[in-house]
Amino acid sequence: QVHLVESGGGLVQAGESLRLSCAASGSIFSINAMGWYRQAPGKQRELVATINSRAVTNYADSVKGRFSISRDNAKNTVYLQMSSLKPDDTAVYYCNADLLTSLKRYLEVWGQGTLVTVSS
Repeated sequence: QVHLVESGGGLVQAGESLRLSCAASGSIFSINAMGWYRQAPGKQRELVATINSRAVTNYADSVKGRFSISRDNAKNTVYLQMSSLKPDDTAVYYCNADLLTSLKRYLEVWGQGTLVTVSS
């Protein structure tokens, strides 16, 4: 079994910061890429940021300069440091991992989501 668990969401005021964490566990051989996606009320899920095995990152234009994604390979954990938060950042944030299981089978896994609410 492989699963992802997000943490760190909550209620903050505009301009404040939050750090989200996502830990992967289970029968994992290796993790290629991990990322964060979000879904705001009434909107489709969208990419926020990704980081691959070479630490190459990619960000949505809406979060560039404010969010930073990083990973700790030893802990199979990815982080999303969110600064200068805006009300438009309010969404459920989902962690995603592209990995190989211990049997070396490809698997894409999603976390359960963590709610971030930014008030004005």
